[in-house]
Amino acid sequence: MDWFTAPDYWLSRLVFQRALAGLYFVAFLAAGLQFRALLGERGMLPIPRFVARVPFRRAPSLFQLHYSDRFFALCAGTGCAVAVALAAGLDSRLPLWGGMLLWLVPWLLYLSIVNVGQTWYGFGWESLLLEVGFLAVFLGNDEVAPPVLVLFLLRWILFRVEFGAGLIKMRGDACWRKLTCLDHHHETQPMPGPLSWFFHHLPRPLHRVEVAANHVTQLVVPFLLFTPQPIAMAAASLMIATQLWLVLSGNFAWLNWITIVLAVPALDLAGKAPDLPATPLWYEVVVLAVAALLLGLSYHPVRNMISRSQIMNRSFDPLHLVNTYGAFGSVSRVRYEVVVEGTADDVPRRDSEWKEYEFKGKPGDPRRWPRQFAPYHLRLDWMMWFAALSPAYAQAWFGTMVERLLENDPATLRLLRRSPFPPDEPPRHVRARLFRYRYTTWRELRETGACWERTYVREFLPPTRLAEVVSP
Repeated sequence: MDWFTAPDYWLSRLVFQRALAGLYFVAFLAAGLQFRALLGERGMLPIPRFVARVPFRRAPSLFQLHYSDRFFALCAGTGCAVAVALAAGLDSRLPLWGGMLLWLVPWLLYLSIVNVGQTWYGFGWESLLLEVGFLAVFLGNDEVAPPVLVLFLLRWILFRVEFGAGLIKMRGDACWRKLTCLDHHHETQPMPGPLSWFFHHLPRPLHRVEVAANHVTQLVVPFLLFTPQPIAMAAASLMIATQLWLVLSGNFAWLNWITIVLAVPALDLAGKAPDLPATPLWYEVVVLAVAALLLGLSYHPVRNMISRSQIMNRSFDPLHLVNTYGAFGSVSRVRYEVVVEGTADDVPRRDSEWKEYEFKGKPGDPRRWPRQFAPYHLRLDWMMWFAALSPAYAQAWFGTMVERLLENDPATLRLLRRSPFPPDEPPRHVRARLFRYRYTTWRELRETGACWERTYVREFLPPTRLAEVVSP
């Protein structure tokens, strides 16, 4: 079938596959470095406790069959190794079926992690990586030209990511329609980056232009992905430019980067198609069957997207094959942060010395400038942002985190930038307080050197010792 393949897109496929392998590596690396404190046998939300109450059919995972911290580490390490092999092009050195099986390995491993990851893996980019990773299995290698249907389905994902995000904004917070959301967003976003302070202080008319341009990119440009070249490439290029702007303005894990990667297959990068073997019949049958399956599963995401009660970041099947996406349907006007402190005093007094725990990414010390972490995902830091919005977000895990801090648990302390207590001298009490944070002005920055100014709001968790740990 001559229509089945698009030989001119061989280079676009190559760049897409290598970049996607890089994102897989980041995802598995983050999982391997953070799981013990978050999901391990003594984690804040232990996997064994989860699989004991959730059946396999609702959350298919290797860890439903067996779990130990060592086995999880093995799976994460295997994912990293396979991702490196894919980035190095091992799939192209294998037969077509072998390359497909190699791409299937990280998808199965990451699906196993996400389906038992609970709150820590409840972000839209987890499902997005799985949906894109599943399609990558069927994109082929050097033995065949890229299948048109798979290229189309990758554009279909990109369309839903962008258009869904645009719709949720127009239906959500009125500030998106008034073009004023960026007056607040750079200051109140989950994890500011090193340039976020400067983005916040851009002139307000420029913020209006940014929002208007975002609406065009998310509500109009996605339709151009399905037009002939070079229009489709121009649309994808505009999306890439928009995502790079977002990369500079904050830390959104790999959300922006995978959106950029998704736009690559829409780029006509090759000047001339190489001579490739004929497409095997079995491969054509498999791709046609998968395409039919995914188009059928698109019903629920499309229905959700056009619904007035549209929801963000929802999976409609346990394999995360076709999902719905969206971000920042509402924008906070004020930033709150939970500051966690400990003291060595047996009985807390008014004059007790309380020492602050420093997190890696979330704001803490007003003089400490934010760092760039994306595409790496600091899961605890992100959830601390949600905890500041409402204690309900932290009810399931915050008490256990405090308990681990009181024990000076090494796995938990590795999630932090710095603990104020020596390893052999844990705190006797830990407390949490809620502060309001705002960016300093240019004049305040020059005078104090601080990028944040914070004001105490209320107690979040009273002074607590090991025998008294409760959730906020």
